[in-house]
Amino acid sequence: MEINTKYQNLKETIKSLESVLVAFSGGVDSALLLKTCVDVLGREHVKAVINASPIHPGKEIEEATYIAGVIGVDYIVIATSEMEDPDFLQNTKERCYYCKLHLFDALWDIAHKIGFPHVVEGSNLDDTKDFRPGSRACREKNIISPLQMAELTKKEVRSISQNLLLATHDKPSNACLASRIPYGTQIDKNLLKRIERAEDALKALGIRQTRVRYHGILARIEVGEEDFNLIMDNRNEIAEELRKEGFVYITLDIEGYRTGSMNEESFEG
Repeated sequence: MEINTKYQNLKETIKSLESVLVAFSGGVDSALLLKTCVDVLGREHVKAVINASPIHPGKEIEEATYIAGVIGVDYIVIATSEMEDPDFLQNTKERCYYCKLHLFDALWDIAHKIGFPHVVEGSNLDDTKDFRPGSRACREKNIISPLQMAELTKKEVRSISQNLLLATHDKPSNACLASRIPYGTQIDKNLLKRIERAEDALKALGIRQTRVRYHGILARIEVGEEDFNLIMDNRNEIAEELRKEGFVYITLDIEGYRTGSMNEESFEG
């Protein structure tokens, strides 16, 4: 199916919803979804909700509010309660499922209060190929995924976003900070902040796509291959910053950045 046809299908799906509450992270997917909702339905029929939970980097939340403003839509900033949920904090393979339950319950509470009949989120077609327990929460809570329904891939989402002059079209993919922590390791706010500060230190060097994966006293840095030399040229400064966060050993993963690398050990064999 051609990309233009898929985009038309996306707009038709959104048009049928009349009024929508959008789960908005400020990433490339949710930005295209929010922009299309506003274009099709009008800003009075769209409201964005930004989650300011500790599992999200503070700079990402700031960017999300800025992007929502540029798109020209009303937004609400909330803080969900997954950090009070033992099922989430124990960090099993179903972590994302429990997290999304809290988010979607909060979204529905808002939707009901303002009289909006639908809640939408920005998963794309490629997301169906990865291990994503949160998709089960989408189904259980009747959350609509219009990009997925239109069969839009990440590459196509970026292409359409560029045509629409969305600044997010080349924004690196992001995920919650809990995704840096191995399954079975307890999640707590202090650990999340340590990881966030470690990644901020790398981004301050001009590295856009990075992950600091937590392995106890060891930090495993993932960046694109094009940034390997930058890491090595600044290795002493990086080591100093990450040691401030309690890491004793700092390593560079020679396989580079890749989505879902924390799943590799869990599902090997």
